[in-house]
Amino acid sequence: MNKTQYLAVLGALALFFGLYFGFDTKTDTQKTAERSRSLQGQSTSFETLLADAKAHLDASQSAQVAEQEEQLGKATADAERAAILKRLSGIWYEFGQIPIAGGFAEQVAELENADSSWSVAGATFFNGLVSSQDPVIRKYCADRAVKAFESAVSLNPAKVEHRVNLALVYSENPPPDNPMQAVLMLRELEGKHPDNPSVFNALGRLAIKTGQWQRAIERLEKAWSLDKSNPNTPCLLAKAYEGAGNMSKSNEFAVICKNR
Repeated sequence: MNKTQYLAVLGALALFFGLYFGFDTKTDTQKTAERSRSLQGQSTSFETLLADAKAHLDASQSAQVAEQEEQLGKATADAERAAILKRLSGIWYEFGQIPIAGGFAEQVAELENADSSWSVAGATFFNGLVSSQDPVIRKYCADRAVKAFESAVSLNPAKVEHRVNLALVYSENPPPDNPMQAVLMLRELEGKHPDNPSVFNALGRLAIKTGQWQRAIERLEKAWSLDKSNPNTPCLLAKAYEGAGNMSKSNEFAVICKNR
């Protein structure tokens, strides 16, 4: 798997690929692993998750992982190690073990120390967060996603999307001591960046999640007016208009969504 394929698989810049539409994003492999996992109520770590995931691999999958791990053990240059870690992340993602894929993506980011690499890690952990019902896995992924997007922000504070993505992690897993953190962050970003479509897309997503259909439509129409090249906005608008009972507009945007 080359770097381009790796980025496509993990969706670094297209973080929320349908996750707020209520689709089931878990593969059969991931569901099986979750059913058999016995981590409820325990603290966990990447090493714990990795060992548990390996126990559920078949012979072919184990061989793929072992081959890459052997190459990793022999690699000396950071660039070589990063390339192998990306392959491992992609392999685990394809297996449906998204938290493990995130762990390897995080190791890539630590080597490359680039905001784009941290964004990949954050995107992967976010996908693991929304794809799991296990509270231990969700906490692990949420904590790692926050760290990843905070790292991306520190390396490239001018890129608004990193802050938007961080806010959406908080929206999926609100801090107990500040349950409104995501909304407050996005409102602040709206005030500072009134012409940034990603901010309005994020606000629209939150409104969809809470069933505030008219507010979602207003936010998403604003995003659409600012950027008609964003492939996610018409899909969100189709959902928002459907929720509001306007099937004509919903169908109109559903066609645009399908053709993107």
